[in-house]
Amino acid sequence: MIPEDSRFENDPEELVAEAPELPSGWAVGSPDPADRFDVARLTHLLRAHERHGRGWAGAGVDDVLVEVSEHGLRTRQNVVVRDADGEIRAWGSAHDRAAGRMLFVHVVERDLPERVAKACSDVLFEWAVGQAKVLGAARGLESQQIDTGAFADDERQHKWLADAGFERVRTWWQMSRPVVSDEADLVPEPARWEDRGVVFRRVRRAPEGGMPDAEDLRKVHEVLEGAFVDHFNHHEETFEEFVHRLREDPGHRWDHWWLAELVEDGGRTPVGTLVGAVSESSGGGPDGSYVEYLGVLEAARGRGVAKGLLRTIIADAAARGRDRVGLEVDADSSTGADGLYTSMGWVTKYVTESWHRDVPVG
Repeated sequence: MIPEDSRFENDPEELVAEAPELPSGWAVGSPDPADRFDVARLTHLLRAHERHGRGWAGAGVDDVLVEVSEHGLRTRQNVVVRDADGEIRAWGSAHDRAAGRMLFVHVVERDLPERVAKACSDVLFEWAVGQAKVLGAARGLESQQIDTGAFADDERQHKWLADAGFERVRTWWQMSRPVVSDEADLVPEPARWEDRGVVFRRVRRAPEGGMPDAEDLRKVHEVLEGAFVDHFNHHEETFEEFVHRLREDPGHRWDHWWLAELVEDGGRTPVGTLVGAVSESSGGGPDGSYVEYLGVLEAARGRGVAKGLLRTIIADAAARGRDRVGLEVDADSSTGADGLYTSMGWVTKYVTESWHRDVPVG
């Protein structure tokens, strides 16, 4: 059942005209999140896509369920192409991320003949453009952005995106830093410590690991909105959208959220925040930590806030027995943030790209 507040069209046939280029018997439809074979097949396709694009696969069943489960259908919708035997050969997923921004996942089986693979790709793009128009109309927009990604070395994906009217707009370095047990002492205590008039602390939570303090969560949201307002492709996200989206993340943990507060005039002002997550290992090794967001308000930059937050998540990861901390860096940004990361031991593991298409809603 599609939630009433979903802005998407849930019937693929309303958006995709006949697809004569598909082989006879192939059909366009929706995945069934309750069907373990569908979920397993989507996981296989996604992992093969990652393996081809960067050399190794990291996605798992939980990542697929974020996209296709009924819980996620408040802000997401999916389409699949099935062969004559009902097996999924291509998958598209749209995410209503924020006003004016729709994320799009585009995955086509790697072993298909070129003509068939291209036909599947065209179906996914046609569906995505249709969803963009529906979503944009529901939000009262004149134009709706489709934001999709590609691995830097995936030439097949690049060609399809360019042919479908997408433009490569940004490059991202996916960085990682090793963590050793001794680094648990990088800060006095990851839960709370102070340095040069700045307090670094975890967001407050109810006793015995309950829900976090609503006021603290709003402080995190406000700092991020203020810190990223001038950043590339920033679209304002409501507090409710922000919390709902991050809670869907399989790696989400409330005890991986930190605030940095400036102590002055007898009070404390939030000036920075780090939202972290668990990066689970798929090979039986130690898990890692991941920096989902690191934001510092402009007025507080140059006071060591970003470095203090990074030292905090490194120390926290070491205390938990983790072996790495990952993050994403805008390779085209002029802020120089990459210099901080490399100085603290981060190195680039692989590179991704953002591709955009603006769809007139009409």
